[in-house]
Amino acid sequence: MKLASESSLNAYVEKFMEEHRVPGISLAISRHGQVIYQKGFGVRNLDTKEPVTPSTVFGIASVTKSFTAVAIMQLAAAGKLSLDDPVCKYIPSFRPGGQADPEKIKIRHLLSHTSGVPPLLRREELTKLNDHLEYVGSLTYDPLGEPGEYISYCNDMFLLLGAIIERVTGRLYRRYMTDQLLEPLEMHRSTFSLEEVARLDDVSVPYVQKGGDRPVEKAQWPTLGNYEVGGGIRSNVLDLMKYGQLFVNEGSYEKKEIASAALLRTMWQPVHRLARNTWYGYALKMTPDYHGATLVEHGGGQPGVSSNFGFVPEQGLVVAVLSNLDNVPIRNVWLAAVNAALELPVEEKEPQEPVYEASKDELERLVGTYQSAEGGNLRIFLREGIPVADVAGAEFELRASAGDTLVFVESEMPLRFFFKAERQAWAALLGLRMLVRASA
Repeated sequence: MKLASESSLNAYVEKFMEEHRVPGISLAISRHGQVIYQKGFGVRNLDTKEPVTPSTVFGIASVTKSFTAVAIMQLAAAGKLSLDDPVCKYIPSFRPGGQADPEKIKIRHLLSHTSGVPPLLRREELTKLNDHLEYVGSLTYDPLGEPGEYISYCNDMFLLLGAIIERVTGRLYRRYMTDQLLEPLEMHRSTFSLEEVARLDDVSVPYVQKGGDRPVEKAQWPTLGNYEVGGGIRSNVLDLMKYGQLFVNEGSYEKKEIASAALLRTMWQPVHRLARNTWYGYALKMTPDYHGATLVEHGGGQPGVSSNFGFVPEQGLVVAVLSNLDNVPIRNVWLAAVNAALELPVEEKEPQEPVYEASKDELERLVGTYQSAEGGNLRIFLREGIPVADVAGAEFELRASAGDTLVFVESEMPLRFFFKAERQAWAALLGLRMLVRASA
């Protein structure tokens, strides 16, 4: 079995790397458990020029979140917890800062990023989950809303799933994940441990962008601390093909049942709408009708990492792409690979957001600065009547697709705004993070 449009896909990836100055990319596609495409592009190390291969180890960043969700589903299938259990049932000391009621925040809210807790300042020096509980409890903030009302990435809430796994199993999170997922799936070149990464061969060097025309710079692997629960796996695309079998093969790998098929399917059922035709579930994002197929995926980004993993359940397709440069739209490569496997033009995209003629008054309601304690910063302003976004010092032209939605012209990514009683928007959803309007 071979990919019909392999040459078109290769050309697409090479052009993408040139445009975004990506040192190395690894890409793989499997259908019904058989790898039909695997290729490394570029180099894993700019100094030695060693080439990327399909076995090259990269960070996978937030793709890790779905692994943690699978572990929770394993425990749910064993009757050791329920997704509707409050977090404080397993972590009695759990006290979210602000006015949030700990009894109302359920395990399913952590899985879907709908706890109501905004993005918080990262504390990567914390390596014990109990220390993180104290940190979260010491904070003061205004909840975004009631649990389930809004979606917003909050890594500090998601990592509590690791604490729940430890309390329920009596084992360290990392050891449980290795024994119950990485080993049974024969993901022998995948690990949470940077010490193990240092002993492996064929490992990528992480690079970061410094902006403008400056060359990319070598970076250290982020240590992450407790955030490894949502971003700590280092892996390769061939190992991710094995992982993907869980989702397209009824929870089984090599005829061994690893997880409940029914509970795995709940991971990509719509929980909260992100855009017009995109929803977030439990550590997975889904697009229900892409040329008749369901796209299920999750991306990731860290210093030196841009990643995307996903599958098309009806087709038995699994696709993974990993790179060693941060802040590049790597999802474009993932979608090009999906297109190739579906025999669509590799450049095919989802339907664009509609064009909407927003009035000056509607646009002025969106103008302002939106921030989070995690460091997110978005400024919306008008330049000769055209909306513009300043994101971390980079400017992007916008257009309206609804009275509450602007769209990045270059990437077609929607930017939703939220209103209460006030005339001005009080928050904006940038990607998966809710940023709140700064006080004037």
